Amino acid sequence: MFTFLLAVELIVSILLIIVVLMQSSKGGGLAGTFGGGSVGMVFGVRRTADFLIRATQILATVFIVLSLLINIFFLPRGTAGVESVLQQGATNQATTPVPQLPSQAPVSSPEQGN
Repeated sequence: MFTFLLAVELIVSILLIIVVLMQSSKGGGLAGTFGGGSVGMVFGVRRTADFLIRATQILATVFIVLSLLINIFFLPRGTAGVESVLQQGATNQATTPVPQLPSQAPVSSPEQGN
């Protein structure tokens, strides 16, 4: 089920990107580059804009709902007994003894020895 929902999420996200790019902005945007300008000739400019706005709203809603479903119901939950990698590293360092430097014998100066 997780794989299926993830595949649907991927398809919805690609469709959402395409629909957003097809919308014409004030400066023309990418709609003319990808053929968005010719879509307006088929449906009429106003109907095309309404269709693209409505498609964007629906796809964005589906995207958000699927994201929440996957996140809430299908991803593994953390348990209280499991520590993160950082916490494990901190406990390992705290329990290992700190190596001691070997003590050095005092260096005698030539004035003291003679």
